[in-house]
Amino acid sequence: MEISKQCIMAAEDLIEKAHLKKGDIVVVGCSTSEVLGSKLGTNSSPETAKILFESLYGVFNAKGIYVAAQCCEHLNRAVIVERAAVPFAEIVNVVPVPKAGGSFATEAYSHFGDPVAVEEIKADAGIDIGATLIGMHLKKVAVPVRLEVKTIGEAPVTAARTRPKFIGGVRANYDDSLIG
Repeated sequence: MEISKQCIMAAEDLIEKAHLKKGDIVVVGCSTSEVLGSKLGTNSSPETAKILFESLYGVFNAKGIYVAAQCCEHLNRAVIVERAAVPFAEIVNVVPVPKAGGSFATEAYSHFGDPVAVEEIKADAGIDIGATLIGMHLKKVAVPVRLEVKTIGEAPVTAARTRPKFIGGVRANYDDSLIG
């Protein structure tokens, strides 16, 4: 199956299983090297990133869900996102490039209408393509989501959604609609 179809299937599956809605944020960590069957950080591919980004962004954007593109470790895993998604965030000054930020984040930066970089974000869900470790950018409490798509290209795919923390102890009552 081609990577575009795998991305579309994964995004649609995450939207359904994580109960995502308009205004939510999905963080995407993506190693184009891993997608192409190479070791993380060794074979960055702008061409592959374009296919991956356009496929994922197309699905999420159609539902009004923001995409936050995690940069590589050279930028300390900063995130590229549309300014409208993070109106009160502290913006940092960096522009990703394939070898410092990663090809996926570079593609996001060039595609977004008003891109900004932030050091951290608290996303509602996430897709990790190639074991890039997106957990630092998810709200507490992260819950694994088992997607039907297990790989995109040669890269393993994992996903998560978040839910509010339970507080209050044994006498507390909870809103089941927030549990998911």
